[in-house]
Amino acid sequence: MKILVIEDEIKLLSSIKESLERENFLVETASDYYSAIDKIFIYEYDCILLDIMLPNGNGLKILQDIKNANKRENVIIISAKHSLDDKLKGLELGADDYLTKPFHLAELNARVKAVLRRKQLDGKTTIEITNCVLDIKERTILINHENVALNRKEFDILNYFMVNKNRLITKSAMAEHVWGDNSDTADNFDFVYYQIKNLRKKLQIAKAEIEIQSIYGIGYKLVAL
Repeated sequence: MKILVIEDEIKLLSSIKESLERENFLVETASDYYSAIDKIFIYEYDCILLDIMLPNGNGLKILQDIKNANKRENVIIISAKHSLDDKLKGLELGADDYLTKPFHLAELNARVKAVLRRKQLDGKTTIEITNCVLDIKERTILINHENVALNRKEFDILNYFMVNKNRLITKSAMAEHVWGDNSDTADNFDFVYYQIKNLRKKLQIAKAEIEIQSIYGIGYKLVAL
């Protein structure tokens, strides 16, 4: 996934770039209005992180240009401005989300992943793999047409795995995605292990035709059986 970060605060720009690259995103940057416009209309991106206040121009104008050009990039506004009018204007112009500074990088990463998941699902609210149907809106999982009770974390974990079927998910990526900023204070990822252990047991009992495989020393991968 390719992301463009448009931000004039160089220290914050660098921190966002490093954080997203640790999640294996390809990240490009722009620190002013004109360089942002050049990149947006030369290259294609999966997601754009857009500051409103920029040297030589305004982020909302960029958002308007994206809309006028019928470009399909997901856009998350990141701005110190907390005016309701700015937020509403950005959403009216097609922004997918709005995050007010200051924010935790873990929260920004989660927002990026959320809009990319919606893009991958193309507006659908369910994910179906073999005999498993996960309903994101209702937060339910049907296996062989029977509802399987999951706690909140188990559902979030399974949702993340099903969206990323056949992809290696590191323990740290899973922890940050599901537990957010709380994962930063953990000495180890035992809490991830125990939740996945319980989830595996429930899938096995329900005879799910999916399996969460362990990749020794790295993380996990969900595969269809």
